[in-house]
Amino acid sequence: MILSNRRKKSLIHLITFFIPSKPLRRKTRNALINIYIERAYTLKELIFGKIKIFKSCPASFELPETHSPLVSIIVPVYNQYKYTLLCLWAILQNSGSIPYEVILADDNSDDETKEIGSKIKNLKIVRNKENLRFLKNCNNAAKSAKGKYLLFLNNDTQVQPGWLKPLVDLMEKDPATGLCGSKLIYPDGTLQEAGGIVWKDGSAWNYGRNKNPAYEEYNYVKEADYISGASIMLKRDLWNELGGFDEYFAPAYYEDTDLAFRVRYEKNLKVVYQPLSVVVHFEGKSNGTDTNSGLKAYQVANGKKFYERWKDVLQKECVETEKLFLARDRSQHKKTLLFIDAIMLTFDKDTGSRVSFQYLQFFKKAGLNVKFLPQKSQPQEKYQEAIQQLGVEVIQAKEYYTDYKTWLKENGKYIDYVYLNRPTVADWCIKDLRKYTNAKIIYQGHDLHFLRELRRYETEKSAEALKSSNFHKEIETRIINEADVTCMFSDVEIAEIKKFAPQADAHSVPLFVFDTALKKDIAYQPQKRRDIMFIGGFRHTPNIDGIKWFVNEVFPKAKKQIPDLKFYLVGSNAPDEILKLTSDDIIVTGFVTDEQLDEIYKNIKISVVPLRFGAGVKGKVIEAIYNKVPVITTTIGAEGIDNSSGILGVYDDADQFAEELVKLYNDDKRLEDISSMSHEFIDRFYSENAVREKFKQWLDI
Repeated sequence: MILSNRRKKSLIHLITFFIPSKPLRRKTRNALINIYIERAYTLKELIFGKIKIFKSCPASFELPETHSPLVSIIVPVYNQYKYTLLCLWAILQNSGSIPYEVILADDNSDDETKEIGSKIKNLKIVRNKENLRFLKNCNNAAKSAKGKYLLFLNNDTQVQPGWLKPLVDLMEKDPATGLCGSKLIYPDGTLQEAGGIVWKDGSAWNYGRNKNPAYEEYNYVKEADYISGASIMLKRDLWNELGGFDEYFAPAYYEDTDLAFRVRYEKNLKVVYQPLSVVVHFEGKSNGTDTNSGLKAYQVANGKKFYERWKDVLQKECVETEKLFLARDRSQHKKTLLFIDAIMLTFDKDTGSRVSFQYLQFFKKAGLNVKFLPQKSQPQEKYQEAIQQLGVEVIQAKEYYTDYKTWLKENGKYIDYVYLNRPTVADWCIKDLRKYTNAKIIYQGHDLHFLRELRRYETEKSAEALKSSNFHKEIETRIINEADVTCMFSDVEIAEIKKFAPQADAHSVPLFVFDTALKKDIAYQPQKRRDIMFIGGFRHTPNIDGIKWFVNEVFPKAKKQIPDLKFYLVGSNAPDEILKLTSDDIIVTGFVTDEQLDEIYKNIKISVVPLRFGAGVKGKVIEAIYNKVPVITTTIGAEGIDNSSGILGVYDDADQFAEELVKLYNDDKRLEDISSMSHEFIDRFYSENAVREKFKQWLDI
């Protein structure tokens, strides 16, 4: 697809129009145009993303027959038959495998709605003999629901693909969630609401109204003051405990806001916004938009009622309109932590990303308001979504079309802590962090890069390695001296830091943050297991060196004693020199999913970590212990790990490594003993409690 200069100018004009107040750099502008060219998007799809709106549907169709629904979808209607029909059709097309029933709450309609039961099979209809109007109509229909969850859905909506499961997942995974709701989008693709805000004066606001729903600030799970009742879900038992919508707000308006407040302040449960549940809302089709007439007039009156009921809570719990940063995710009573790393966290591909992902999760669970800023802005949808589903906002440069400094200038005053990962990343932004925030900066080096490269030089005698070591030492010295606190994963590295930065406030912290209950019941039965494995990404030079040494010097000796022994090399980005090692006995798997890796851990007998240089605690060692698999490694592989219980076999000589590998492989009793010690080891050193004990000296957790 080739665009004329005139067409390009038109695109530039339109793109600029759709993103007011965001000056576009030429590079960003051209990138948008290239996306348009490569994928042939319409401009609306380019800027706002795709939505699917049905303009017609069959005159009759069949909803699923469900005798034991998980969700009861309650659709209140009064006339507007065409909107109702399309609403039901969208539910049928887009709700996936979640078992649901649809209850049509017909408020004595006098149009074609009266005949809908003959056209839509398996539709449960609760028809009022007189017009109850919205609130009482919903309350009445809910009495007929069978589902564990009630979901109230306006009839002037069209749910989007996959809308239902994310709501159920929120409720199922977190018992503290009392009510959750969807992202609401207008038919033109603009945002109606990403959760509702109630200000200190009692006025309510649809957060993000008329903005681009693709922006990251609208796409993470978060608490909200309320969620508009066009699409909200809660447990049926909770609904019954609360008595449904309070008829104090009859006939309509503010009943959803009041319900959210009662869920939070009477039941101490959370009200949560789920951005993966997307619903198009044709706002105003049911009750109009004029607040001076009709049912809509009750919006003003009920707003006053709401304020009178909740004014003490509003003064204590809500903020003024100028504090939007705090209001949008109810973080006014939380400390905010900005987590900065190199890239979007590819947590199933490399240990560094997995560690950072676990720490993001830990900080969030510890009660902090967490924001994640990757140095390199990358469209890694799978990984970004996983972070956002933790409840962490991702700050991407594409939203702030200049650079991250724009975000810091606007929001730096709200940042209490910065968790700053890796030396080159820290060097990139630490001056700006000092300029635009008053935050405590905790520098996490992951390992001492200069030490790792120095050890590579000592092994390879490479001038390039020595140059790299000197380069990193200069950066690491500067950053460690500038940070308020420095963390490493190994006491060995803390001791090294004290040599060149004796005044630094430096501490070792656990490499991983494990939920120890998850692997507690793994059964390690050596007689049912076989073979050995190594796991690690091959962009990491020490892994390549270690595997070549093991395959050439150790594995042949072990094979002589165990002829059917196989060696599995698990990890992404294997170079040719590793791929060439493939044979009947050496299996190079390449990248595997977490699920596949779990299966490997369940069947493998021993994990080997034959590293000859490197620095820091080795994640592959700790992960194997977490999975209750015995480990044989080297001094470098065991560095920084408390081995006082003898949980690791540590050998640097190739002959001894092979000899001990064979002995352990054939000793089922010893294998079982080592495996049985694993859970206590992880619980002591790498559990959430262990991490909290370390960090509570620096963070308010």
